[in-house]
Amino acid sequence: MEAKFFLEHLKNDLIPFWSKMRDDENGGFYGYADALGKPDPAAPKGVILTARIMWFYSAAYQLLRERPLLDMAEHAFVFLKERCYDRENGGVFWSVNAREGAFDDTKHTYCQAFTVYALAKYYSAVGSAEALDLAYKIYRTIEDKCRDDGGYLEAFNRDFSPCSNEKLSENGVMASRTMNTLLHVIEAYTELYIADKKAEVGGKLKDALRLFKDKIYDPDTRICKVFFDHDYNSLIDLESYGHNIEASWLLEQACDALGGDPLCSEIRTVTRACRGGS
Repeated sequence: MEAKFFLEHLKNDLIPFWSKMRDDENGGFYGYADALGKPDPAAPKGVILTARIMWFYSAAYQLLRERPLLDMAEHAFVFLKERCYDRENGGVFWSVNAREGAFDDTKHTYCQAFTVYALAKYYSAVGSAEALDLAYKIYRTIEDKCRDDGGYLEAFNRDFSPCSNEKLSENGVMASRTMNTLLHVIEAYTELYIADKKAEVGGKLKDALRLFKDKIYDPDTRICKVFFDHDYNSLIDLESYGHNIEASWLLEQACDALGGDPLCSEIRTVTRACRGGS
C-alpha cells in the first residue's frame, strides 16, 4: 500500500510539477516559481537545483523506463554541461543567468558534489560516457582543488582561490568546514562508485566516511556537529535533527555500495545513533 501511494505521488504530482518548470527557450529549468507555481523566466538558475532535477529524472527513468523522463534528464544534462561547467577553470558555478553567463561564479565544494551526484546517476540510467567523463573531471577538481590534508574545504572564487563561506554558514558563525558539505561529498562519491566501481573512488569514499566518523560525529552526545573551524573544533552547540536523519541513510547507502567492507561496522554505529537508536 505504501509503495503504491508513493508511486502514484511520483507519477501524478512530482513529475508533472517539475515538467512544468522546464525552460525550452533558454534551456534548463526555471530558477524561481511563486507559491502558485508560476515561474519567473528571468530568474537566475541555481546549479544545485539543476543537478537535483537531473538526478530526479534519471532516477525516475531508471524506475519507470518512460521515454519522456529520459528526455527531461537529457535536457538537464545538456544545460549543465553547456551552461554550468567552467571550461576555463574547471568545476561548476553556483548559479547562472537565465539566458547566458554566470550569475554567481563562486565554486563551492557542496555544489561540485551535487553535480557529480547527478552526472553519475545519469550515467547509471542511460550509459552516457560523456556524463561519466564529466563526473570524473569534477571529482578530480574536488580532490585537487577543494581539499587539503585535513579534509574538504568549502568556498572558492572562480579560479579556485579561497573565499569566505557565507553560503554554508549561519547562526552567527563562519565555518571553514561543515558537516553538510562532507555529507554530500560522501553522497556524490557513493553514486559515482555505484556507477562503475572504480577502486580509487571507493578509497576516497572510505576516507570521507572515516573523516565523518572521527571529526563530525560526537560519540559523547551521539549527534553530528554542524559547523567547524579549520581544525574541526565545533563552532556552535547546535543539533540539526534533519541532517542527523539525512546522515543516517546516506551513510547507510555508502556502506551498502561498499559491500562487506570492515569499516562499515563502525559507520553503522554512527547511523544507528543518528536515527536515535542504540
